[in-house]
Amino acid sequence: MLDAISSPRRREILRLVWDRELSAGEIAARFDVSWPAVSQNLGVLLKAGLIAERREANRRFYRAKPQALGSLRAAVEEMWAQDLDRLRRAAGP
Repeated sequence: MLDAISSPRRREILRLVWDRELSAGEIAARFDVSWPAVSQNLGVLLKAGLIAERREANRRFYRAKPQALGSLRAAVEEMWAQDLDRLRRAAGP
């Protein structure tokens, strides 16, 4: 599980689906990487049990499973806060 959340991209995917369900396409549209790269990251999160997948016809939808994080939940939320702070500093005044 720690390996799954060690990647900033996977943390961002987890954040995107934390409180809502998104399709694979909606998730992929948020990144400047190939679809296979996003798919691979979704696979890591699925294998770690951090997200759930729902299939509808030929579409796949993803939602976080916050309960799966257990005691790591506070650590993940702190990482998101740190990521946002770095982004604010990089954006300037």
